[in-house]
Parts: sequence; C-alpha cells; structure tokens
Amino acid sequence: MSCHPRVTEWTTTIQTHLPHLTKPQATVLALGSLGMVLARSCALTAVSAFLAMGLHRKEDTVRQQWREFCYEATAKRGPARQARVVAPGVVPLLAWVLCWWQGTQLALALDATTLGTRFTVLVISGVYRGCAIPVAWTVLEATAKHAWRREWWRMLRQIP
Repeated sequence: MSCHPRVTEWTTTIQTHLPHLTKPQATVLALGSLGMVLARSCALTAVSAFLAMGLHRKEDTVRQQWREFCYEATAKRGPARQARVVAPGVVPLLAWVLCWWQGTQLALALDATTLGTRFTVLVISGVYRGCAIPVAWTVLEATAKHAWRREWWRMLRQIP
C-alpha cells in the first residue's frame, strides 16, 4: 500500500516506540492519529473524510479500516486478522511520553467515564503540559456490578 511520506514517517516512529504492534496495526494507528491532528477532530466521520481526501481513497474504506482496528479478532474480516492486546503497550507508551518529560515528578490521572448504559471506561493517563495522555485503560459493562479497585490496581501495577 503506498502512503503519503508523512504517514510512512509517522508509522516508522510509532513502530520504533511501540514495537509490539504489527506493521499493519502501526500503519492504521498512524493514519488515524495523524488524521485526528490534521482534521482537528476525533470524530470518525471527520477523520475519515479528511484522510480519504488526502490519500485519494474512498471515505467508507478509510472509515471501515479505522473501525476494524478497534474490533476484537472474531469481528474482523479475513483469516489473518488479529486482536490488539493493550497490556503489552502500556510500558512502551509511557516510556515514549516520558522521553519528552522535563521534571522530576509525573502526575497520573485516574478517570472513570460512563458512556450511557453501555460502557464504563477506566483510564490512567500521564499528565503532560496540561494534557492527559492515556497509557492504560479498561472497558467494563456499565450495567454490570464490578469492583473497580482491583482494575485500578491491576493497571497501576503495569506502570513502571
């Protein structure tokens, strides 16, 4: 697949800092994250439209590629599709954030966000220059009774 040189460069950067990702996973992550920055939006429709125009692709194709990136393995099409395992990425992601760090202390933010009656997302973020950068997260069913404390501790233990 031929890509814009900036996408290729960003894919290489992502692969350098997140070596657990496969090349296709790094490419889709590069396209999505670069699209969010350039479109100045995290909305799937806005990012897909922006990327499709810039890469001369169909908007629906770009949208589906980004959506499938987030699917579990059984929901993806094709025999070689893989699930992304988040846990191995926590340490490399935090290390990438910390390589820019200037200071002796790091603030971590713990946030629980409920998305209607569907999901509750528990997120641990490193706070850097006024921005919270998610480094670990867990998605739970919003309506199921679940002890959050053990989830928080599990995620905190992953962080060096």
